[in-house]
Amino acid sequence: MTNSPKSCLITGCSEGGAGAALAEAFAKKEYHVFATARSPSKVPRSLHEASNVTVLALDVASSESIANAAEEVREKAAGKLHVLINNAGMGLSAPGLDTPMSDARKLFDINFFGVLEMIQVFGPLLVEAKGFIVNNSSVGGHLPLPFLSVYQATKAAIIQASEVWRLELEPLGVRVLTLLTGGIATHFVDNQPVPALPPNSYYLGVKDVIDAKPDNIRFAVSPEAFANDVLRHVEKGTTGKLWIGGGAGLLRPLLWFSPQSLIDYLARGMKPFAEKLAAAHEKSA
Repeated sequence: MTNSPKSCLITGCSEGGAGAALAEAFAKKEYHVFATARSPSKVPRSLHEASNVTVLALDVASSESIANAAEEVREKAAGKLHVLINNAGMGLSAPGLDTPMSDARKLFDINFFGVLEMIQVFGPLLVEAKGFIVNNSSVGGHLPLPFLSVYQATKAAIIQASEVWRLELEPLGVRVLTLLTGGIATHFVDNQPVPALPPNSYYLGVKDVIDAKPDNIRFAVSPEAFANDVLRHVEKGTTGKLWIGGGAGLLRPLLWFSPQSLIDYLARGMKPFAEKLAAAHEKSA
């Protein structure tokens, strides 16, 4: 009798993203991969055609969708899930004063509450397998970049909660790895929504800065390199916080050992708006 392959479910596997690269990497290691996306048609054809990959529809903001996916995994993976990678997420760029509350709540539903519900629903399968959870957060959870307050709040929440879940799940035999991810060469930033500023916004004079995409491509790693690194750490059994991806290794000591004034200076430099905003506000006063 041959042993059944290990199973791995990954959220957010649309083509060109980190999730699809993770699915490819785990499939090559002969896991039975459940590659999920809100729209399965966006999952790469190579994953649809792989014999050890099952493509599923999964919207992490929908309790019904999560429950349906869990039932299918339970049936096809003999009641066990060895690896859960919570990768799905979205961004949002807007000043805190102008962020629509509906957008802020939606972002928390996807980036935080979706992860919590995934862990709750798939928890019994993970406990049965003595499995492994990977939560993909961001270095942004520790870096105060202007106009990303809500997005970075969701990532800070995941970092803290994931570390607590690690302690809670360890006695049940489930390990938890928290990724503090830096730059990856995907279209994530290009696809993030930028809400229109209201006509009375204080920030109309710096709209070009808000809309500008960060110039961090020179630090970014390929999705494939990122995925292979994650796979290596899962296979090795790494738990706790892992700084990974482009620029993460540089940011870690910087954020730990630098005074807040230096961190603020660097953050403002990534979104240089302060002088322009002050001038515009003074002119209108």
